[in-house]
Amino acid sequence: MGLFDFASNLGKKLFGSNEDPAEEIQKHIESDNPGIEGLSVTVEDGVASVSGSAKDQAAFEKAILMAGNVQGIKEVKADSLQLMDNTALNVEYYTIQAGDSLWAIAQKHLGNGNDYTKIFEANKEVIKDPDLIYPGQKIRIPVGE
Repeated sequence: MGLFDFASNLGKKLFGSNEDPAEEIQKHIESDNPGIEGLSVTVEDGVASVSGSAKDQAAFEKAILMAGNVQGIKEVKADSLQLMDNTALNVEYYTIQAGDSLWAIAQKHLGNGNDYTKIFEANKEVIKDPDLIYPGQKIRIPVGE
């Protein structure tokens, strides 16, 4: 599973059968806007397409993660999401497993469990509470910082 593929049966439940998935996902991203201008979201057959302008790599990745970590979304296409600053960041992506905690993930990937706050800060638009993560959720892990 790559950054753009997600487990559609897991994730945050944002919409019901009577709501427009694209509208709800767009509201979700805009509520904690990671740095996207001119955001537009469409959803068809579990595939969310995100367009607009991302101020940097982190904003680009967070918008994709926010859209993809929604129940019912199996893939996110970002072909029309323009990256304004091409400065590359050194990040890894991790799919949370049953029994994981941010502390354990930090210990494994950053070498120090106390660095869980770095993971939380790198995902604050994706993770609202560091104690409430769920299996299947995809996150960014900043490395080398």
